[in-house]
Amino acid sequence: MSTERLITVESSFPHDETVQRLEAAVREGGMTPFSHIDHAAGAAGVGLVLRPTQVLIFGNPRAGVLLMQDNQEIGFDLPLRALIWQDDHDRIWVSYIEPAEIAKQYGIANRENLLAKMGQSVKLAVERATAA
Repeated sequence: MSTERLITVESSFPHDETVQRLEAAVREGGMTPFSHIDHAAGAAGVGLVLRPTQVLIFGNPRAGVLLMQDNQEIGFDLPLRALIWQDDHDRIWVSYIEPAEIAKQYGIANRENLLAKMGQSVKLAVERATAA
């Protein structure tokens, strides 16, 4: 499943395991997991219910800084993020935006090789996290 910018891959694992697997795959790919945002826990904290929904924030400063040297405003969308979420049929999904799409939004050109490597790293991490 995908929209114009969002790539969404179904996971073969439960939500929490998918989060853990994605964090491990990010590390294996040479990226750093920086933080988690647990939207379901936030919802519970204000008395609301939300299916499991987490954001993993991750990246590689060496790559991100090169993009920010071209246009610092891309720092708004860096580090990269992946959304791990459960739908109303209890299926688990991982959604992310291709790094090249993010760079395009900020008018960054001549970084095709870097963006291809970043995109491949993210794709591989998501595949490792979701495939049985």
